[in-house]
Amino acid sequence: MFGSIGMPELILIFIVALLVFGPKKLPEIGKSIGKGLAEFKRASDDLKRTIEQEIEQGKHEATAVKEQFTGARKSVEETVSTASGYAAEGGPAPAAAPPAAPEAPATQQAPPAAPAAEANAPDSRPIEPS
Repeated sequence: MFGSIGMPELILIFIVALLVFGPKKLPEIGKSIGKGLAEFKRASDDLKRTIEQEIEQGKHEATAVKEQFTGARKSVEETVSTASGYAAEGGPAPAAAPPAAPEAPATQQAPPAAPAAEANAPDSRPIEPS
């Protein structure tokens, strides 16, 4: 009933409580302890119910997200298969990459690139005081 507390221990606790609190206060204390335990049980049941509701709500939200993802995936697959099937039947091909920019005329030449050693060399000009 009370876990590892047996009948002899309960009798001893009752006798000590009777001696400490007296016969007039003992029923009031028992009643308040009973009310406290009932309130604790009610609160713990409410907490348990709230947690279970939150878990169920999370499951429903996860299911909704999965359904949305599946619908989007099917839509993309249908679009891709429709586009590739249309091109295979002789329709216009899907948009290709834009044409490359025309090359510069041969008369304009780019300046020669600096050698790598010169690009990394420190500046040898003297520092002017300001």
